[in-house]
Amino acid sequence: MAAHLLVTTTTPDRASGAKIAGSAVAARLAATAQVNGPVASFFWHLGEQGEGEEWNVTFKTTDARYAELEAHIVEQHPWDKPEVTAVELVRGSAGYLQWVEESTSAEA
Repeated sequence: MAAHLLVTTTTPDRASGAKIAGSAVAARLAATAQVNGPVASFFWHLGEQGEGEEWNVTFKTTDARYAELEAHIVEQHPWDKPEVTAVELVRGSAGYLQWVEESTSAEA
């Protein structure tokens, strides 16, 4: 069975998050993606503490598609060094996980 991942990034606005989410799903790099926000973010950037509003984008994919999804997110993202992180889903309903695999199959 494939490893299943929850991949996240943040964007400066809903429109850019929706663009990345939609294009990743259309390319079958993710089975699904959700855009949530806005959220308040607190961070260090260019040596200074900052605060701003961001949108979370969450993708469900497989480990086999991760490298392509990461490259897609970085290429489509408006920021130079966007956050792209992934955590492995250690459990999930069998039917759902099978759907993720089928939806991200490069042969589909």
